[in-house]
Amino acid sequence: MKSILEYFNKPLLKVSMIFGLITGLLAFAFFLGLYALGIVPLGNNKVMDMGIHVIMIAGACWYFRKKIGNGFLHLWEALTIGYVVNTIAAFINGWLIYLFITYIDPSVFTNYLAEMGALLEQGKEELVKNIGNAEFLKMYASIQAMDPSEIITDEISKKTVMAIIPILIISLIFRKQDYGVFHNKP
Repeated sequence: MKSILEYFNKPLLKVSMIFGLITGLLAFAFFLGLYALGIVPLGNNKVMDMGIHVIMIAGACWYFRKKIGNGFLHLWEALTIGYVVNTIAAFINGWLIYLFITYIDPSVFTNYLAEMGALLEQGKEELVKNIGNAEFLKMYASIQAMDPSEIITDEISKKTVMAIIPILIISLIFRKQDYGVFHNKP
């Protein structure tokens, strides 16, 4: 057990996990804000919480570079910070949303499924033309058969895909290496 705690006591992981926890809680607060405003907080409306992820990833890279790296941050450190913050945040946010739609207000999930079904019906003509009626019916049935627990994996997978480019850009912006090794100093 001690070796596991020592492993997670590394500054790179510790900072990333703390920022990931804070990001997950902020993203859930965004979810609750949408809920309080009467907006269906799942689906297309929730995508805007990616901005919270991007800001917090940049903040984590800045903090690590300033406080732990003494002004330096390698590209691999920034990439690690970005992906750990994003994954931890998506995991925490997904679980909190799952607990909310399971125990507090299940109507949020049923409204989300109804909205997804209506959206699919709106584009039915185009979809049937492109993929065929059988595939369309299979897609519609899969939406209606969705389980609330799929929110967790959906959150993690969507955030992972959506974060690739922002994490790369943030990592390139915040990286700063000491190239003094390459200088011929006695």
